[in-house]
Order: sequence, then structure tokens, then C-alpha cells
Amino acid sequence: GHSPPARLSSGWANSSSKAECAGMGVLSGRLDLAPRAGANSIWHVRVPELPEFASDQVEAYLRRLADHRGLSANTVAAYRRDLSQFFDYCARAGLRSVDEATRRLARRYLAFLDTRGYSRRSMSRKASAARTFYADGVRRGSLTVNPFDGVARPKSSKTLPHALPQRSLATVLEQFDASEPVGLRDLAIIEMLYATGLRVSELAQLTIDDAGADTVTVVGKGGKNRRVPVGTPAQRAVDAYLEGGRSQLAGKDAGLALWVGVRGGPMGTRAIRRVVSNRMATFPHALRHSFATHLLEGGADLRTVQDLLGHTDLATTQIYTAVTRKHLRGTYDRSHPRA
Repeated sequence: GHSPPARLSSGWANSSSKAECAGMGVLSGRLDLAPRAGANSIWHVRVPELPEFASDQVEAYLRRLADHRGLSANTVAAYRRDLSQFFDYCARAGLRSVDEATRRLARRYLAFLDTRGYSRRSMSRKASAARTFYADGVRRGSLTVNPFDGVARPKSSKTLPHALPQRSLATVLEQFDASEPVGLRDLAIIEMLYATGLRVSELAQLTIDDAGADTVTVVGKGGKNRRVPVGTPAQRAVDAYLEGGRSQLAGKDAGLALWVGVRGGPMGTRAIRRVVSNRMATFPHALRHSFATHLLEGGADLRTVQDLLGHTDLATTQIYTAVTRKHLRGTYDRSHPRA
């Protein structure tokens, strides 16, 4: 068997889920699979480079994911990170070929991730990335065995999505200081996230051509288009931002981007996350969770919410039913005379 690595690079520093959700390898909406300077630094956590012995096979695999399966640039970048970490571990364990990995090494890798404080969900995703890479190689005949066959998958602890209370959210939006261009922009961003349930990457795609309409069409995961309605308060907030905010902020590099930063250029996902963090002390995904939860609490059916969120599998949306059950129980306890 192989011993675990004796020394670990800074790339194995504890990585929070925040660090892992930051995008990599995306340039102007185009998939950029070649490593670039700084491309492996995510929120100050360095991701190891692919060892030379694994580089060609992994790069070919990533291109198949992008070209044949139509996965988004962010998803392919996540595969790159996870495979880079696994093969860096393999290299430090003395491997010199992708085919040398054993089931014992796969188990030790998962145990190693556990000791570094990774969540069960992150461990499961990293194991899945390596497992599917090897399964693809075995299917194509370029690899002989899948070392992750027979290795138990880490069980994810089911954490319920955190939705912001409706009343608290309404209070924040009503008392928002939108007297300056940046305030107008930030209010429009938050109103749009809550009104549409868009992912932050989808919100960042919007252009000035999308403003003012009662629906927006975005390209979601897997390159799938979906149309989402926009509520009246969000439409008004975007209109006010266009009139008194964007026109003041936009520089020559702004192009058609709807969201513009203080330096005059388009805002990326990280800048939008920072806006939500500074203004709401939370993350954009919490507004997406709130969008879904509040719709269900208001009587929307699960299938409709699935379509609005862009979930391929209804099971992904069903996690919200546990949250709304708690709401229903609370309503019952407060309202029924025999509760």
C-alpha cells in the first residue's frame, strides 16, 4: 500500500464551502480550460496544480465534459479543482501513474479529507469527481480499474436551506438607503435575487436589454435556458438604478452589462456576493432559498418552484418541503383552538 503524504502544501489548507463555491476558469462567458496565472487561487486557498502524470488524461476528460455533456464552465472548473487535489495527494503518496491508484489509497484519501475538516458534502463531491473520472477511463479502455469502486460514499448530513424571515426581509428592503448610485444598484441586485431566485452566476449574466421586462431569460446549469418572472418592486428597483445609478457608474468598459462596479466595469459573481454580504450579512443563495421557501409557504406547488429554480431533478427541490412543514406546523399551533 501507499503511505499518506508526509508533508502537505498550502493547497490543503482548510477550505470552507464559501471558498469552494467561487468560480474558476471562466473568461468572458467562455470556457477556459488551460491553467492560467492565479487561476488556482480561490479566496486565498491555493489549489495544487495537476501533476504531470495526470495532466493529459484529466485535461482530455474535462474537455469531454464541456463538449459532450454540455457542463458549464463553473462545473468543469469544480471538477478540475477536485481532481487536482486528488492527484496531488497521489503524487505525494509516491504514485507516478493515474492507473496506480488503489482502493486502499482512495479510502485513505477520504480519511485524509476528513482530518482536514472538509464537510461531508464536500468529501462526497470530491470522491464523486474522482470516481466518475476513473469510470470514464475504464469505459473508454484507457484505464483498467476504478479505485473508488467499492469505496463507501461519505454520507452527507442533510442541512435544511436557510430562508430569511419574510418580515425581516421586507423591512430591510423598505428601509434601504438608495440615495446614491451604488445604493440604487445594490437595492436592484437584492430585489432581483429575491424576486427571481436566480443563481448569482445567472444574475451576473443580465444585460441592459433584460431590464424593465416582467420576465428574464437566463442560461442555467447544463446550458439550459429558462424564463423567470420578475415582480413589480424588482422591476421598479432596476428602472431606478438604470436612470440614476448605472448611468453614473458605467465606464467605457461596461458594455451591455446590467451590473456595473464603482470602477465602471461589469460586476462579476464575487462582487455581487460582496454586495449581498455587506448589505444583508448573508449570501446570494440565502435569497434563492428564501424565494423558494416563501413561494411554497404562499401555496405554490413543488413542480412550479422546480421550474423557477431550474432544478433538473424534483428531489433537489423537495428539500424545501421540510422547511415549509415547519412553517405549517407553526401556523397550526398558533391558529387552531385545539392545537
